[in-house]
Amino acid sequence: MKQAEPAVRPGAIVGVLAAAGIVAALMQTLVVPFVGEMPRLLDTSASNASWVVTVTLLAGAVSIPVTGRLGDLHGKRTVLLACAVPLTAGSLVCALTDSVIPMIIGRGLQGVGMGLIPLGISILRELLPPERLGSAIALISASLGIGGALGLPIAAAVAEHTSWRALFWGSAALSALIGVLIWRLLPSTPPQAQGRLDVVGALGLGTGLICLLLGFSKGSDWGWAAAPTLALLAAAAAVLPAWAWWELRSADPLVDLRVTARRQVLFTNLASILVGCAMYAQALIVMQLLQLPEATGYGLGQSMLAAGLWMAPAGLMMMAVSPLGAKLSAAAGPKVTLGAGSLVIALGYGSSVVLMGSPWGLLVVTVVCNAGVGLAYGAMPALIMSAVPPSETASANGFNTLMRSIGTTVSAAVVGVVLAEMTTTMGGHVLPSEAGFRASMLFGCGVALLAAAVTLAIPGRAARPRTRDAALHRVSSGHRVASLTRSRVKRPKL
Repeated sequence: MKQAEPAVRPGAIVGVLAAAGIVAALMQTLVVPFVGEMPRLLDTSASNASWVVTVTLLAGAVSIPVTGRLGDLHGKRTVLLACAVPLTAGSLVCALTDSVIPMIIGRGLQGVGMGLIPLGISILRELLPPERLGSAIALISASLGIGGALGLPIAAAVAEHTSWRALFWGSAALSALIGVLIWRLLPSTPPQAQGRLDVVGALGLGTGLICLLLGFSKGSDWGWAAAPTLALLAAAAAVLPAWAWWELRSADPLVDLRVTARRQVLFTNLASILVGCAMYAQALIVMQLLQLPEATGYGLGQSMLAAGLWMAPAGLMMMAVSPLGAKLSAAAGPKVTLGAGSLVIALGYGSSVVLMGSPWGLLVVTVVCNAGVGLAYGAMPALIMSAVPPSETASANGFNTLMRSIGTTVSAAVVGVVLAEMTTTMGGHVLPSEAGFRASMLFGCGVALLAAAVTLAIPGRAARPRTRDAALHRVSSGHRVASLTRSRVKRPKL
């Protein structure tokens, strides 16, 4: 009697979702190698061309909480398929355009597709047996670093040796392939929540986030005391509390702030902001150090392609440590893994004191930092999902991903200010000074240590869901395990 193939193939599911995360993360670094050429390529000003990068961040931040809630309401596989559509469409728009407005629209559509990452993590809870869940979460979380690390050298090589449009044709093909793989290999998932999308809440959160992130990301360009910057930050300070007031009174909130206020979820999200901040700082610092001329005395004179290749192993390290992080979480709990990851990040920044003078030294710094990021990022979804019911898994993971995005935006603003204020002049050009880079490294170290301190406030044991969905949590978990068990056993034919 032959054994039937299981209806649910964990390896195929994890592989598809990891690939989806890598492709979505690739979109963030896709245009970096030729962003300086954008004004010439699109016949526009430098300030207009900068929106090609900014709009992807904004669209992702605004859409991720919405796609997370839609995943809970309509089934995560359905929304995963939907996310592949704007990724593909946005890439096609960018490949076909030669002006700035369509390029911004296309890049915004690519940002909307970033919901693939938190949704991919959330669906694991429904599709995998418990013994596979920890390692799968860590691997999918690491895919964010893999995509970002590989995107830079790949995009630089393509930009150097062929047309920039080839980048977008390639991303369109990859995005379409991901959609096909999700459709063919991922089992259908039923809705986990009832109700409807909170449109007012979505508009309020989107408005507040755009004001906040745009104010931080453009503050160094416009001036921190400039009227547009102050107006945006003031608007965010007014809109976000009003949004929270609405969410607390809504019957079907976009984000259940009462669940978010639980100690485990709250401090995990705070640590996520800090780890996101620490993760992005070293990427900004190291890339500039590698490319500054050697004549400065501290620059390393690398090309864009060479700099990307020096940084690529750091992203691969995130995937390499994901099994270790899963084992540590299984043995000691994800809280320990998050704290350990934060301390490893701090160690990486601390090592820059003696390793900042060579490409090999910076390689060690980035590898150590990203090993810590891999540990921390793998633990965050595990902490979140153990504290929320199934009806809010995607929404809660989306909100956690948003916290990481806020951290990266704040990091970019702080490092930008430090490097802009601590400068040196060479050949008539104003450049960031060595002291500025060292101060930025110390900032990253301090933020990582603060993240480790925040981790201490997370409860040692996962809190059980205490909402009205607690019963649903128990019942749905039982049904999932039972269905997975049945799918692995073929009844003998009579």
